Amino acid sequence: MSDHLEDVKKYAKAPVNEKAVEGLAKTYRLVLSKADSRYVAASDKAELETVRKNFLEKKLGLSGPDLDASIKAVAEKMKGSRSKSRLTFYYLLAEHHGKLDTFA
Repeated sequence: MSDHLEDVKKYAKAPVNEKAVEGLAKTYRLVLSKADSRYVAASDKAELETVRKNFLEKKLGLSGPDLDASIKAVAEKMKGSRSKSRLTFYYLLAEHHGKLDTFA
């Protein structure tokens, strides 16, 4: 948990919602436990489509043309990291759309 929290703190607005980080970790523990799904491949269009459909649309209930722009903004924010943590990526998307309470 502390590794996830530290990674989120690198990119998120302060203060970090620790309950949301815990909730994301609990919700996505299976995904995060697998090496091939632990990270978001920001250069893979199919991966980003999956993030949009499964996380933003299904999990957060969002829709609209700005979803792809928010994914691009988060990818840009994390561009210094070769391995973009899925939990951090999702946290930043939820933060961007004001949906952290979904996990808190």
